[in-house]
Amino acid sequence: MRFKLIVAIVRTNLTDRIVAAAKKAGATGATLIPARGTGIHEARTFFGLSLETQRDVVMFLLEEPICQAVLDTVREAGEFHKPGTGIAFLLDLDQVVGLESQLPGYREEHC
Repeated sequence: MRFKLIVAIVRTNLTDRIVAAAKKAGATGATLIPARGTGIHEARTFFGLSLETQRDVVMFLLEEPICQAVLDTVREAGEFHKPGTGIAFLLDLDQVVGLESQLPGYREEHC
């Protein structure tokens, strides 16, 4: 069984919608990490204080066959066609451990 990781960096107000849509497309869960960063445009300031938009890094560990469907769903739910809403990318994984208790039959096939 091959696995891939979808990493999506999204506006926090879109996180719940993205996770729910990904689950409907076959994802079994997600890992969320609060984040902030800089992009092509500098953050706005107000009296010298930076007004950066908070982001979430949302990660989905997926079996390879469902990756494209979940990635397409994340793009649509996250409104990535609009500027500043988010980005997502897919990473190949060489090895994954710790799934023995989560996936039926995984241990028999891969351990």
